[in-house]
Amino acid sequence: MSIASYAQELKLALHQYPNFPSEGILFEDFLPIFRNPGLFKKLVDAFKLHLEEAFPDTQIDYIIGLESRGFLFGPTLAMALGVGFVPVRKAGKLPGECAKATYEKEYGTDVFEMQKNAIPAGCNVVIVDDIIATGGSAAAAGDLVDQIKANILEYDFVMELDFLKGREKLNAPVFTLLNAQQEALKK
Repeated sequence: MSIASYAQELKLALHQYPNFPSEGILFEDFLPIFRNPGLFKKLVDAFKLHLEEAFPDTQIDYIIGLESRGFLFGPTLAMALGVGFVPVRKAGKLPGECAKATYEKEYGTDVFEMQKNAIPAGCNVVIVDDIIATGGSAAAAGDLVDQIKANILEYDFVMELDFLKGREKLNAPVFTLLNAQQEALKK
């Protein structure tokens, strides 16, 4: 099965919620994919196939998942690839010495952390999350990876809000599985 075939089938499972979480936003919920084990497997298979095609001669060492929806498929993808999984969490959630990166949110700032000893320097990683919007949280995760001196091969997302231009903030290639939203919901 091709990546495009997987994407087409997965896109049909999304549920749209107009004006959520605020007026003018069309929220595409990808959680229905997880209610169906066959679709969940296809989501993971699609990312696995993409990564095998994109990096045929490069060892991927870790999948890094962003809190919280990157935790939904990141560990399963890591297991399918036979690599480790490392979480990026909000501040104060991880024990031990942590690298920290601040990022802008709609109403202020937040801090991401990753354990400093989680990934050896020089390892190759892929950062995953459900959606890229403004790119702030993904860029913060990239900063964490840079702090521990690992290599970001790619940022992978289920969906992208193109009109927010988040990929422009990222320091490595971006792959989005499902078709992106080109603009906000018309009022």
